[in-house]
Amino acid sequence: MRGTIQRRTIIIVAVTLVSLYLVVMPHDRWPGASDFTSWSTFKGTLSKNIHLGLDLRGGTHLVMQVQANDVIKAIATKSAEAAKAKLQEKGWSFNDVKVALDEVTITVPESTHNADIIDELKRDFNQNTLSGQGWTNREVGNSIIFKLLQDEENRLREKATDQAMQIIDNRINAFGIAENTLQRHGANDQYQILLQMPGNDDPERIKNTLNADSNLELKPVPKSAQLSYPTKEAAEAAMKTLGPPDTLEIVRYRDRSAGEGGGLGDGWSVVEKNPVVTGFDMRDASAVPAQSGSDNFQIKFSLTVGGAQRFGDWTGKHIKDHLAIVLNNEVKSAPEIEAQIHDQGQITGSFTKKSAEDLALVLRSGALPAKVIYLEERTVGPSLGADSIRRGVTASVAGLVAVVMFMLWYYRLSGVNAVLALLLNLILLLAALVVFGATLTLPGIAGVILTIGMAVDSNVLIFERIREEMRNGKVVASAVDLGFGKAFQTIIDTHVTTVVSAIFLFVFGTGPIRGFAVTLVAGLLANLFTAVFVSRTIFMWHLNRSARVESLSI
Repeated sequence: MRGTIQRRTIIIVAVTLVSLYLVVMPHDRWPGASDFTSWSTFKGTLSKNIHLGLDLRGGTHLVMQVQANDVIKAIATKSAEAAKAKLQEKGWSFNDVKVALDEVTITVPESTHNADIIDELKRDFNQNTLSGQGWTNREVGNSIIFKLLQDEENRLREKATDQAMQIIDNRINAFGIAENTLQRHGANDQYQILLQMPGNDDPERIKNTLNADSNLELKPVPKSAQLSYPTKEAAEAAMKTLGPPDTLEIVRYRDRSAGEGGGLGDGWSVVEKNPVVTGFDMRDASAVPAQSGSDNFQIKFSLTVGGAQRFGDWTGKHIKDHLAIVLNNEVKSAPEIEAQIHDQGQITGSFTKKSAEDLALVLRSGALPAKVIYLEERTVGPSLGADSIRRGVTASVAGLVAVVMFMLWYYRLSGVNAVLALLLNLILLLAALVVFGATLTLPGIAGVILTIGMAVDSNVLIFERIREEMRNGKVVASAVDLGFGKAFQTIIDTHVTTVVSAIFLFVFGTGPIRGFAVTLVAGLLANLFTAVFVSRTIFMWHLNRSARVESLSI
């Protein structure tokens, strides 16, 4: 018995010390004297370890909606342009090509070549979709109508929303805002995004960052063109000899790797207007070390199905030509095509690790696929958050004091056992929030208060069972063993059912509801340890003090 108590005590002390360290000690430096003597230092460390939510800390709350139909319209417009180019290439006459939201109508003078036109354009149209086969077609008189399937439209809208979330996340992280909440909001078909930034009280600055133009296109450089001209006038003069003016444009050249061992610096470039692929076609991009073994880096990228098909066709026909990476109407790089590229490729050059990572970020998430509008904007002041914390702590302390007083009055010395287990339960709960990086919200404080009640309920079940066994004539040691044994199954049942309910709240709930669920689950799991293991150890220690304990203060 003595060895069992020692082992249990070591476990309890170790868990308590580790939990206290996680909650009250600094994690980014060695503890100093001020951590134990200064209240302001202690409070600052506590606030760093336990992340507070928007309703407690104050900050900015934004609800955005992705204009997903813009993506559908862009796909239809791109397909219409491709159709015009193909019809001109084949020499088929047409009256007009009109674009609606999700359909393209081609009007021809006569329907003689309709079947040939459909066969020729089906492949081009489907290259612009995610699945590679999203367009249907039908003939109405002298008109050929291509229309996107509803399932394909939904996939495009979902992708646009997910990509917008990724880009917003990258921009917020680059902006230096930590502990933000970014998630889908509302019904799935509303394509809304919720962004919460605790501690930030300048929503206009955030909105300006999110609204910054980020349009990515990969455009061909004419064969005989220089990659960069020193002046815009020189580029304009060169453009007259490079091809039809309505197919070309002049853009600023700003090479990311210039000044780092490569690049051409600032200048002007002549590129084709129609891009081969855009940022919406990018699936992923990352910086990797060059295969040559030098200190240079290169960018490895992958494309969607439709982007890979178009890119493969173009690169196969333009070996040794240059392709300009254009971001916000500026050329960032113009690599040479060394071989045909399909769904994966590499961009080589004199890139350092930093410049390669920057360019990979541009390729991966540089372009918002559609415009984002703001549906809701709310700023929570720090004073309101401080008031919420004060009231929440007051409620928690009041509830804790009331429970302690009742337990000590009703269960006498055994109530001390319950109080110690309850205090350790709160310490373990806070430590769990620190370990998992959870954010404590006002509903989370409600979860803490509910945990206090659940913890006391477990002790009540155990103590009443012990009382019942003692009334039935059992000796103290036997009554304690039977009390814990019979109450254990009931405690497990109540905790498991509550945890399951909390899991559903976490899965289907939004931010504040999730905060409540997280604290509730953490508190319940801690309670299983304190009510069953810790409380039992205290009783074992008491019973082991003498050979035979005749009575128990309970």
